[in-house]
Amino acid sequence: MPHIIVEYTRNLDTIIQFDQLLPALHSVLLKQPDVFPIGGIRSRAIPLDHFYIADGSRKDDAFVHLTLKIGAGRSMAEKQHTCSELFDVLVDYFRDEFNKRGLALSLELSEFSKGGTLKKNSIHTRYK
Repeated sequence: MPHIIVEYTRNLDTIIQFDQLLPALHSVLLKQPDVFPIGGIRSRAIPLDHFYIADGSRKDDAFVHLTLKIGAGRSMAEKQHTCSELFDVLVDYFRDEFNKRGLALSLELSEFSKGGTLKKNSIHTRYK
């Protein structure tokens, strides 16, 4: 943990450069190694082939939804800061596209309880 999951409508395929977006999102977490252990950070992007937005009249309407999944134990201030920083990256990345079409950007924090996950990760040892 944490996991960054970017769901996006397939009609954004040609404008998203994931080799830029995902590292930019990671940088928010990498700047907080005491809050988010580096070896646990991962991200993925999931294209959505089937979607329907508003009344369906604009086929170029699109959305990007970012989910940040974290384990329990961070303070409210740490969670708010991180979500705000991630959302700023998302808004900045899509700034030009936001002005060209109907585009909805959203972010959701999902926090697991202390007993809510099972994990085994050998990557952590690299960063100790």
